[in-house]
Amino acid sequence: MSVDEDDVGWEVDSDDESSAIAELIGRQIKLWREAASLRAVEFGERMGYGENLIHKVERGARIPRPEFLDRADQILNANGHLQSLKADAERARYPRRVRDLAKLEAQSVEVCAYNNSVIEGLLQTPEYASAVFGCRRPPFDQEELEQRLSARMARRAIIDGTSATPMFSFVQCESTLRRPLGGTMVLQAQLEHLLEVGKLRNVDLQVLPLDLEENAGLGGPFRLFKLKDGSTVAHNEVQLVSRVISSPKEVQTLDVRYGIIRAQALTPRESLAFIEKVRDET
Repeated sequence: MSVDEDDVGWEVDSDDESSAIAELIGRQIKLWREAASLRAVEFGERMGYGENLIHKVERGARIPRPEFLDRADQILNANGHLQSLKADAERARYPRRVRDLAKLEAQSVEVCAYNNSVIEGLLQTPEYASAVFGCRRPPFDQEELEQRLSARMARRAIIDGTSATPMFSFVQCESTLRRPLGGTMVLQAQLEHLLEVGKLRNVDLQVLPLDLEENAGLGGPFRLFKLKDGSTVAHNEVQLVSRVISSPKEVQTLDVRYGIIRAQALTPRESLAFIEKVRDET
C-alpha cells in the first residue's frame, strides 16, 4: 500500500522534548494494538496504512495526526485514551522555539512586542504569514513551511478577545504596514485584521510613524513577557538566532527602550485611524 507519510503524521523535531513525546505516543499506540491482539500489518490494513508507517509511528519516528489518533482509538477500543493524546501530539509537532514562545505567552500577564520588519507574528493572517515564510532564502521545504504556518496560527489563538489577561501591547513601525508582502489583497486583508484586533479590550496596538526625527526602535524587533510570578523576560530573533533573554540588565534595557518606543508612537486611537488611512491608500 502506497501512502504519503504526511497523511499519517508529522516528522519529529530533533529536540529531546519533541522526541520524548513522540515516543510516548508511539508506545501507547503499540500497547493498545497488542492488547487488541492485532499485528502491525493487520492494524495497518484497518487503518488504511502500510505496516512500515505503523512501525514508524509506534517507535516515535512520526507524530500522528489527530485523525490518525481518532481512527486508532476507534479500531483499538481505547475508550478515548488515544484521542486524549492529540494535544500532546499537536505540541510536539512544533519546533522548540515556537513551543518556548507559546509557554511564555501562556505564563504572561502582559505581552509586549515591537516590530519594524514585518507584522508581529501574533497579529498575522494565514495568507500574510505564508508570504513571510515564503520569502525565506534558502526556502523551507513544503512540510516545514506548513509546520511553521500551523504553529504560528496556533499561537495566535491566545488573542481571543474573551479574557482580560494577558494584556497585549504591540507597536508596529509604519514600514510594516506598507510592505506589500503577498501582494495588495493580502496586505489589505492583513490591515483589516489589525483593525479588528486593535479594538479588543485587552489589546493596545500602536504605530510608530516613519517621519519621526527620533526613533528608539532602530535596533530591530523584540518582545517582552511580563510573567505571573512578577519577573520579566525578553525575546529577540534575528537571522539564524532566536534567543530568550533573562539577564536582568538586558531585560531592563529593553523594557526602558519599549517604553520610549510606545511614547514616540501614535496613541492606540490615532493608530487605528492611521491604519485605516493606509488601508484606503493600498
